[in-house]
Amino acid sequence: MNTTKHILIAGCGDLGLRTAQLLLQQGHVVYGLRRSPPGPLTPQKKTASPITWIQADLCQTGIHTPLPEKISTIIYCPTPAQRTETAYRAIFIQGLNNLLGTLDTTWLERLVFISSSAVYGEHHGNWVNEKTPLLPLGVNGRVLQEAEQQLHTLPYETVVLRLSGLYGPEKQQLLERIRAGQTRVPRHETYYANRIHLEDAAAAIVHCLTLPQPAPCYLVNDNTPLPIDELYDWLASAMQVPCPPEGAPPAGIGNKRLSNTLLLESGFRLRWPNTKQGYTALLNEQRSNEQQV
Repeated sequence: MNTTKHILIAGCGDLGLRTAQLLLQQGHVVYGLRRSPPGPLTPQKKTASPITWIQADLCQTGIHTPLPEKISTIIYCPTPAQRTETAYRAIFIQGLNNLLGTLDTTWLERLVFISSSAVYGEHHGNWVNEKTPLLPLGVNGRVLQEAEQQLHTLPYETVVLRLSGLYGPEKQQLLERIRAGQTRVPRHETYYANRIHLEDAAAAIVHCLTLPQPAPCYLVNDNTPLPIDELYDWLASAMQVPCPPEGAPPAGIGNKRLSNTLLLESGFRLRWPNTKQGYTALLNEQRSNEQQV
């Protein structure tokens, strides 16, 4: 039996919007909190699902905007204003404290925190899972590791989702960079890229809200970590542009393959288990849209 929940998505950007639509389809009441909520619905979009928007800045101590009552679930998925330690701390540590200090948590049952695979660091191309020691290389991974540790001290049921690189209609930065010739790939050693389609990432969040006894943490990744040179060359070929030249691997990420076994064992099923299949569908959609213009 489906029980209606009041769910707050804090930091409701691309991923939050996708998640909200799935939750609204299930009949839940969904609130989307962000600094700049979308404008009023245009006449052409009156059929859009009714997210209740809350304009608030999580980084402000003592959020002054009235927050809804009877929130049973929080999905915490904000984006830092900058890629700096100050910005990451402001949103992922102080921001969560500000939210919980302002919200009436009487009804709060579960908090889902969207983290990143950046907490793992360098593992020389080996497989990692939820039990792998965390050795973040960059400031983003270090702050997220600290935020995760703080999260599990809270008096609520908490679930951490460590996402790999997102792609989808709303996340096309990699395709744009390859088209513009702005990417480099390591060719002297195998260095892995880990990806998850935005649609599957949102579905994984919703799935973890339904689990009666979730694990403390899940890796959210598709089934096919690929060598970066293989993935980027394949994308370049699919877009009919030159392959990227040789260069250094992305800094501060580390070389690893993310295992999604625990998530799959919990009953989750990916729509796009294969990265190339997901990107093929995305590129086909792009071409179809271009032909209609």
